[in-house]
Formats: sequence, structure tokens, C-alpha cells
Amino acid sequence: MLIRERTEELELKELSPYAAKSRFTRGRLVPEEECEVRTAFQRDRDRIIHSKSFRRLKHKTQVFIAPEGDHYRTRLTHTLEVAQIARTIAKALRLNEDLTEAIALGHDLGHTPFGHAGEEALDEVLRKYGLRFRHNEQSLRIVDELEKMNLTFEVRDGILNHTGPNKPVTLEGQIVKIADRIAYINHDIDDAIRGGIISICDLPSDCLQVLGYTHKERINTMVLDMIRNSWEKDTIAMSPEVQKAMDKLRSFLFQHVYIGSRAKKEEDKAKHVIKQLFRFFVENPEKIPSYMLGTNPARAAADYVAGMTDRYAIKVYEENFLPAPWEEF
Repeated sequence: MLIRERTEELELKELSPYAAKSRFTRGRLVPEEECEVRTAFQRDRDRIIHSKSFRRLKHKTQVFIAPEGDHYRTRLTHTLEVAQIARTIAKALRLNEDLTEAIALGHDLGHTPFGHAGEEALDEVLRKYGLRFRHNEQSLRIVDELEKMNLTFEVRDGILNHTGPNKPVTLEGQIVKIADRIAYINHDIDDAIRGGIISICDLPSDCLQVLGYTHKERINTMVLDMIRNSWEKDTIAMSPEVQKAMDKLRSFLFQHVYIGSRAKKEEDKAKHVIKQLFRFFVENPEKIPSYMLGTNPARAAADYVAGMTDRYAIKVYEENFLPAPWEEF
């Protein structure tokens, strides 16, 4: 018996009846021979980790644009925190950890430079071409078309539906959808306090009474609540009390951190950079890597700009829109 087959047998014996089993995956866009060692979901996880788009997350904004401190989150550290939280919940519920991790690691591959400011800027300019930009849809586009990872249906579904109104078809995907919020609500509070945007005293006291007064306490409360309320059930959910407190805390962040705070003072400049780069590459498609070129120059330009890191976007902007200093020969 192959190692992969042994692992698949263990999944059937040990995982919850509600868990997604790698042996019964709905398959890939292009059928391929199975690995001797790794299950289908383990292969997906590895393909994501080894992708270029995953490596670029380390230099993409989470909330603070080009922060000076070394301890502010980036899109990569956010992704790792989501994966850790999601795996803890999946393990406790006897669900498929490999599938959960693969979805978590791939969910934000499509994020632009400068976080949601970049996403909004690209969506705005693409509308003029009858197109839209959503980072979850771009994440799926990356794994399907740009890097051609040929992932399983379950991972692709979890990536696409980690945000928005639709619920992932697997419980593992549902875990990631909530773990994403648990992660960013808590680490964005941590970063906002570190950056002097808010203080712990500003947080709604009724939320703290329910969730906890420290970063560790709040995550622990949410994770344990999800496990208790999802145990041996066919859906993933929090208790009404904890869900309400989490939603109120998220609304607080939108009002005091995500919109109009000092943390966002550079957003207009960031949006300007993204829009100018997009227009430049629409007009100069020969400067876009050939593998990104298709029938639609606007989509190709958006793919290229969206894939840039913050610092590379700034570098390309400087090269094309700022005068170079005179050099004497």
C-alpha cells in the first residue's frame, strides 16, 4: 500500500463524518496522476507554498502601508495566522487539516499592493472596461490561470468563498472564512494600538467583557466558542453572543481604523500609484510578462499590477512617472 493510500485510510477511520476526505475529492480542472506520498489536499498546500504569489505576500500591505516597525503584520503574516487558527479548529473538530491549511494559505494570493486601497483602485479603473476586481476572485484566477496550480475543487471553492455572501461547500472552507475574521480583527487591534491609532480603552467594553481583555484571551474565546458550537454538526458557527461581540468589534475597526484614521493617510497616494500603473500597462502591453497577456489588455494590466509587492509597485511608478536624476558621463 502506498503512503498516500495509508493516509487516506486513516482519514476515513479517524476524521469526522462531516470532514472532507481527500480520496473523495471532486477532482482537478485537469486530471493528473496521484502522488505516491501526498494526498490531493497535501499537494495543493505544497503548490501554494512554493508559488511566486505566496512569496510576494511578505511585501504586501495588511493595514499599514509601508510601516517602519518590524512587528506590524503583512499579508503573509496574516495568512500564517489564519492558517494557524483554522488548523487548530479543524483538528479539534476532527476535520481535514490539510484541506483547511491549503485554503487558508491560498485565500489572499490575489491581494493587490497597498491592501484594500489597491483593490478599490483596480476595481474602479476596471469598471470602465466592463470588468471588476475582487481579491478572492483574483486569488482563484492566480491558482487557475496565472500560475496554473491545478488545485482540487474543494481548495478552489474555499479560496473563492472565503469572503462574500456564499458559504464554502466544505466545513474546512467555512472554518477558514471565520478564522480570517478572527485573525484580522485581533491582529489589526494589536497593530492599531502599537501604532497609536487607538488604545485598549477605546475598544467597546461590552465586547471585551465577552471576548477578553487581551489579544490572547480574545482569540482563545472565539476559537473555543467555534469548536463548542460546531461540534458534530454539519455547519461551522459561533454562539450568538460571541458572534455579536465579534461583529461589533469589526464595526469598531471600520469606524476608527480602516476608514479615515492616521493609518489610512497614505491611501489616496497609494490609489494614485495603482491607477497610474494600470493605465501605463494598458497603453504599453509589451511591458507586461508574456504569460499574462491574453485577449483583454485591461485584464492583463490588472493581473500584472495586482501581483506586484508594495515596494515593486513604487519602484515601477518611480521609473515611469518621476524624472530620473541627471548623470554626467
